[in-house]
Amino acid sequence: MSYDNWGPRTLSAPAKRALPEVPAEPGMVLEDVQSGWVGAVVRIEKSGGMHIVALEDRHGRTKSFRLGFGFLLDGQPVKLLPPVPRSASASAAPGTAAAVPAGRTASGSVKVAGQRAQVAKASRIWVEGKHDAELVEKVWGDDLRVEGIVVEPLHGVDDLKAAIADFSPGPGRKLGILVDHLVRDSKESRIAADAMTLPGAAGNVLIVGHPYVDVWQAIRPKTLGIERWPEVPRGTDWKTGILKAFGWPHATAEDVGLGWQKLLGAVRSYADLEASLLGRVEEVIDFLTAP
Repeated sequence: MSYDNWGPRTLSAPAKRALPEVPAEPGMVLEDVQSGWVGAVVRIEKSGGMHIVALEDRHGRTKSFRLGFGFLLDGQPVKLLPPVPRSASASAAPGTAAAVPAGRTASGSVKVAGQRAQVAKASRIWVEGKHDAELVEKVWGDDLRVEGIVVEPLHGVDDLKAAIADFSPGPGRKLGILVDHLVRDSKESRIAADAMTLPGAAGNVLIVGHPYVDVWQAIRPKTLGIERWPEVPRGTDWKTGILKAFGWPHATAEDVGLGWQKLLGAVRSYADLEASLLGRVEEVIDFLTAP
């Protein structure tokens, strides 16, 4: 393989076709040739007089690289440039999420042109509630329709063991379950451990979770134009406390629903979500779709 096209050439070298010069944009999926690292652009910054691009892979891991030569975009070598400055009128408002690159789904995978949704398989993804289901659908919906995997809300996990027993998991009928606040010694971790003692659960059920009290927190604060999620006083309903801190209506269930729709509307791609959620959802999808 010849690397003559990578980078500047001496004056005596034969003329080569110049590489396309592409400005880095949030959400753009690139491959670093030297390391093989593949990820979406999550930030571009200037450090030590050079521009650095951070690429986040599908498991939420991030690595930084110097802009310039040595990248593949859609399998083709390119020279990566700093973002093109936009006029004030064209600039996005603070917190505006990056648009999904053409030809990519919101999860960062290659969009399958002309692919019809598959007939739903027996396997399922279970999430704790409606908001969790809507978030998973928004980011991974295109991928799940291709795979024929349906997402269903549980509305809580207190009766998880009984729900799994009713489902009767087995080969070709698997369950991937995403649980809120699945941390060591939590109530949720004890429920999950007990559920996995069911006959037929081993190898056919995967229970994973994120560390957040509520899936709302899986949205990166910078996506919303804030530095961090507000602290909610102990004893206050978490969603109500968040909406109150934002100065949004919070008195009724309808207020909570409308507040969530505002938050969900800020999410455009997986780059707007925390790595601790991204990795778990991808793990579940891999578990359900593996041959």
